[in-house]
Parts: sequence; structure tokens; C-alpha cells
Amino acid sequence: MMEIRVPTLGESVTEATIGQWLKKQGEAVKADEPIVELETDKVSVEVPAPASGVLSIITAQEGDTVELNALLGEIDENGTGASPAPAARPKKSVAPVATGSVDVEVVAPSSGESVTEADIGEWLVKVGDQVKVDDPLVSLETDKASMDVPAPVAGVIKELKVAEGATIAVGDVLAIIAQGAAGAASPAQPAAIASATPAAAAANGAPALSPAPRRIIAENNLDAGKIVGTGKGGRISKGDALAALEGGSAKSTPTQTKAPVVKRELGPREERVKMTRLRQTIARRLKESQDAAAMLTTFNDVDMGAVMEARKQYKDLFLEKHGVKLGFMSFFVKACVAALKDVPDVNAEVEGTDVIYKNYYDISIAVGTEKGLVVPVLRNADTMSLADIEKQIVDFGTRARSGDLKLEEMQGGTFSITNGGIYGSLMSTPILNAPQSGILGMHRIEQRPVALNGQVVVRPMMYLALSYDHRIVDGKGAVTFLVRVKENLEDPQRLLLDL
Repeated sequence: MMEIRVPTLGESVTEATIGQWLKKQGEAVKADEPIVELETDKVSVEVPAPASGVLSIITAQEGDTVELNALLGEIDENGTGASPAPAARPKKSVAPVATGSVDVEVVAPSSGESVTEADIGEWLVKVGDQVKVDDPLVSLETDKASMDVPAPVAGVIKELKVAEGATIAVGDVLAIIAQGAAGAASPAQPAAIASATPAAAAANGAPALSPAPRRIIAENNLDAGKIVGTGKGGRISKGDALAALEGGSAKSTPTQTKAPVVKRELGPREERVKMTRLRQTIARRLKESQDAAAMLTTFNDVDMGAVMEARKQYKDLFLEKHGVKLGFMSFFVKACVAALKDVPDVNAEVEGTDVIYKNYYDISIAVGTEKGLVVPVLRNADTMSLADIEKQIVDFGTRARSGDLKLEEMQGGTFSITNGGIYGSLMSTPILNAPQSGILGMHRIEQRPVALNGQVVVRPMMYLALSYDHRIVDGKGAVTFLVRVKENLEDPQRLLLDL
């Protein structure tokens, strides 16, 4: 037997949720063929088969949270292994009711040793709904990810025990299903629970949706009833929603190209709202980054006229030859690599009492997604052309927003670049991407009066911010780095001549 185990998920990721088994128990698999999809708070990753054979045992079910190196299943390399039934989901039965049905409790599943509680995100069903085995009932939010709790049996939702927003512990009863019942009217619920009916389960019979496809459908005004689900039991997956979006089924609206603006209803002067567990994790990690390093930020400004003129002059030829638009980011990556070669301290990191100098240039590029920022890495950026960089960044952005970035693509960067200018930021102090020692913040380009050759002229100016770890980068080195970046952008020919 060959064991299938959870692979290393990066230094800051210790557990994942089983998103979907791509193979069924008893099916034949080939070596390196993807067999199960794991989801973290940032990306989805597919686990390949370690050998060819038959998937004889599945030990972790969809929706379960597993830790690193946890056993997911086994492959019989001889292809004749027995196929024990997978572990049943926890449930409890009580005495049958008069209709001949049996009440079954739906309990909060275990989410790993480090997760003992979760928040009720949204109910996907309401009292009286008919459900099938494995239909999603409710979404739970932990500090790692969102997960759906499936129905352990087929029947009718008899009672919802907890309301949306409530915090529950592992093993708490979430709902009661009347197993075997057929759509009979159910008792009324208390007001606090009755208000927890889901937006996703519309009266017209729209399918229940998981959090990821539900957000895509809502934000792009898609019709869920027209999307063909390829998931288990015909469920609409994130991929199905994205395919529908790319296929043009979204209804065009003037605001569709912009981030949705949610207007909150007027209420009391103050309102206390509990942070989601994902937001709590983000807050903790940002604070840990500040606490671990002696972080300081230095500023400069750069005249973007030369870069803008180069883009204007060559944009059509560049697009025609390379099939990608010439953007600003490729110039910044090249300028930063040249500066890192001059100031190697910014390309180093602290480990205990040692300083580790990196003689390679893997540049992390911050990309905004609906879940937050992710930082995929341009490997060996010093060897890449402007076209290579632009193509890779476009690919990163597309896959980041669809959740298809691989974990290894976001590990091992030596320096980071983040562009707050796309959101209109004039100036900011970016936080270090630990354990790196430097991060460059780009901002919006603004026409400002500056003195040039004794004359006041209006130029397209951008503020640059370098946050750095003062434990190994001195002020002189930080300022020198930023000046080098400024020089390379104001005179891009320096990059061609390696000056």
C-alpha cells in the first residue's frame, strides 16, 4: 500500500480543508495524476497520486480539515486492494417520530487539532427544505478558511439550532434532519433561528452554493439557475462559476468593472461587529511581522516621464510581438533587481544571529484578490526580459483571482513589490513580507510642479516607499537602494547598459 499524505503547504500554512476528491474509492489512478484538491485560506492545491494502482481507502472526507502529513488515503499498487467504507460523519439518532422518520443531529465537524471553534457564516437551507446526502447545509468560518458542512443523511430540515454569526465548538449540534421524511411541514423556529434563512436558497429552487461560487455569482450578477454544476451531486463549483463568467453569461452593468460598493443601512451611532476568523488571522500575522523586525520606511519620489514615454512609443510594437501589454511593473522589477545587486543587504534575511545573503533575485509581486493580498514570486527575475515579466504577472493575476495559484509559487521570495497606486494611494508604509528584509511600495502617478534646470515644470511624479528591516539594513543602504531605483526609472537606458 502507498500512503497519500498532506504535502508541505509553506511555512505559514499548517492545515488545509479537503475541497474535493477527484477520484472515487475503488477507481484506478496513475502516478502523478491529481486525486484530491486541498484548500487553504489563500489557494487551492491538487495532491497527485504517489504511485499507480487503485485508490483503495479514503480516510479524510470532503469538508474535513487536515494538518500537514495527515493521512488522506491509500493506493493499492497491485490494484486488488479491498475498499473499506469511508468513516461515517458523526451523527446521533434518537427514537423515530410518528411519521416513521428518524431524527439525526448534524454536528460541527473537527477542523484539526489547532482549531477548536468556528463561526456560523451562512445557512444554505431553511426549515422544511428537502436535502440529499452531502448537500451543503451551512458554511463555517475558521481562522484558516471557509468550509461547508454537508448533510449526513437524506431527509427534511426539522430544526436549525444556531443562528448566523454564532460561535460554535467542535461537536456542537447545528441542526436536526428528519431522516426519511418527505417534505412535511416542520415546526416553527424561534425568532433568532428563523432569521437565519439563506439568501442562497431562493424560493424558486435555486441551487445551494458554497461560499466561493456564491461570491462570484453575486458580484458578477450571474444566474445560478443557468450554470451547469460539475461538482458532486451537480453542485456548482468555483470553476463552474468562473467558466460561466468567462463565457459571457454575466449581465453587463456600468459598475461591473469596479469593486462592488456595499452600502450599510443606517443604524445606531455605534455598532459592534465580530471580525471573521480569516480577518483575525490576517491581523495577527501583520502584527507578528511588525513585532519580529525593526521596521522602518524611507521615501523618495520619481519622475515617471521617461517610462511613460517609452510605453507610449513602443506599446503597439510590444503588444504585436509579445502578445502582452507593456506595463509599469516590469520596469520596476528590473530597477529593483539592479538596486538589489548594488545593496545586497536588502536582498538578505535574518535567521537567529546569522544573516543569509541571497545571490539570486526572486521578486514577490503583491496581487489583490477577494480574500486579500497574495504574493506570487517571479523566479530568477534578473534573467527575465520585460516581456517575460509582464506575461508572468498577467498569469499570476488571473490565477490569483480564481484561486488557482500553487503554494510553491508563493514561497521563497527575496524581495517584494506592492502597488497601492492602483487603488489611488498617494503614499503609504508597506509592511514587510517576513522573513524578507525589504518591500517597495509604488503609488499613484500625479502631475506635480517640480524644479527642473532652474524652471518650475509640471511632471508625472510618483512617491516610492521602501520599508526595511533596520536590524541588517542601515539607513545609508536603504536610501542608496531607493536612489538607485529612482535613477533606473528616470533613465531606463541605464538598465540596458547595466550602469
